Amino acid sequence: MIERKIVEEKIKELQIEEYITNNLRNSGHSHTKLQRTPLGEKIIIFASRPGLIVGRKGQNIKKLTQDLKKKFKLENPQIEISEVEDINLDAQIVSERIAASMERYGAARFKGIAHKVMLDAMNSGALGIEIIISGKVPSTRSKSWRFYQGYLKKCGDIALSGVNKAYSTAKLKSGVIGVKVSIMPPTTKLPDDMKIKDMETIEEEMKGKPEGTEEKKKDKKAKPKKSAKTAKSAEDKDKPQDVPEKKAEETSSGEQDVSEEDKGTEKPE
Repeated sequence: MIERKIVEEKIKELQIEEYITNNLRNSGHSHTKLQRTPLGEKIIIFASRPGLIVGRKGQNIKKLTQDLKKKFKLENPQIEISEVEDINLDAQIVSERIAASMERYGAARFKGIAHKVMLDAMNSGALGIEIIISGKVPSTRSKSWRFYQGYLKKCGDIALSGVNKAYSTAKLKSGVIGVKVSIMPPTTKLPDDMKIKDMETIEEEMKGKPEGTEEKKKDKKAKPKKSAKTAKSAEDKDKPQDVPEKKAEETSSGEQDVSEEDKGTEKPE
């Protein structure tokens, strides 16, 4: 029972996201997040142009909230709009940009559009980018064109979590053209990425350390720890030596006694 409820909630979230993306097309919409709070559902919309989503005096947001209440039976949906930091590193915005420019200028200039988008993404710090345009471009037969630059992971956990992927369509007279974009942003950390410091930086760090600390460390290492026996021997050495003085007194007193005996036993002449 609990599993079914979780699956139903996730399906509902997907449906809400699809509905918002279809309604906010050509307005710089990136992605949406749904959070459940005690007051109600909180929907965060990430976009490059938030002014178009809000509309005049918030008319577009009011309409969107009413539609969400009726269609998805949300009690109190609260919509927040946050601006995307870098447009060129968001795959959804880039794919929509390519599709919109192809609808405006036609399929003849698709190569120039793709190369320009790639340069913008790489200049903004992307590690790698791949664009696949498939459809009746430029001839009547369908064909897929691949444009890539930089380094991009294709398999493993990083390809799923570290690569931003998106898909959008452009409707032309010749037919529908699909645009698939994959971008690896500079924030992704690769497991085999290692940075070795230069010798100059290491020398500067060594110079920055105070000299006294190294000398103190050496002195501490040189001095051995004093044991109880060594401490007692040191105390005995420090005491004054009284023993030889006593012996000297004994010898002097013995000589005096002998002289007195000699005096008493002197033979008369």
